[in-house]
Amino acid sequence: MTTIVEPPEQVLTTFGLTAHPPIAMDGTGWRVGEVVLTLVPDHARAAWSATAREHLYVEGMRIARPIRATDGRYVVSGWRADTYVAGSPEPRYDEVIALADRLHLATAKFDRPRFMLQPPAPPFNDVDVFVAADRAAWEDVPLRTARAAAMPEPSSDDGLRSVAELKILGGLRKPVDLPSQVVHGDLFGTVLFAGAAAPAITDIVPYWRPASWAAAVVVVDALAWGGASEDLIERWSNHPEWPQMLLRAVMFRLAVHGMHPRSTAGALPGLLRVVDLVRMMV
Repeated sequence: MTTIVEPPEQVLTTFGLTAHPPIAMDGTGWRVGEVVLTLVPDHARAAWSATAREHLYVEGMRIARPIRATDGRYVVSGWRADTYVAGSPEPRYDEVIALADRLHLATAKFDRPRFMLQPPAPPFNDVDVFVAADRAAWEDVPLRTARAAAMPEPSSDDGLRSVAELKILGGLRKPVDLPSQVVHGDLFGTVLFAGAAAPAITDIVPYWRPASWAAAVVVVDALAWGGASEDLIERWSNHPEWPQMLLRAVMFRLAVHGMHPRSTAGALPGLLRVVDLVRMMV
């Protein structure tokens, strides 16, 4: 989400951040001293992520810690505050997947957040799209949740192609017997590296799925858009139900592409490359 609105004075005051002027950070938030302020798309998820990260420890990982407002809140007028962690995304995908595995050993202890049980509801936002896309990869009839909520149908050529591929892949699914848990479903492009320092995360975007699915999403994204080589699939094939997790991960991304209003046609060829690779596996 691109932050174009500067944090209001009241937000800065409530978080106790009046000593430094806010400095824009490449559309990801505003740095105020050693704190980063971010406008959040969903209050409940932002508050949950803050609670989850507050005392989470994962070996070999830096974690942005939440900053509470002076009245104890994590979110103030749609803004959250976190400690600044140095770094930027790099195409170090094997390290990202290894980090995912360590992180998900730790998040396995979390209970399922109540908001995860809620279906999409108008007025639809980005979160609704990702919720519907996630369910599309697992429900008996792909996109049934989206249609039940009366979400807008794809109309562009690439959106229609995404849905057509999604339905074909849906027929290749086989039952899997893996436990679901809280996982971070958006690690590609969000893990920060700073030289030899431990990699860092600034958020946890929660999904209730098997841990190996979250690793598969990283692989799908890296192959589709990160320039990763195909042997990335094989290097991590020790993950449980790997072909079926990759299948559901690419279905998830096809559903997002088909439904998201800001999807671009240029993102589809990379996804279709992964579709071909996964189809050969299952």
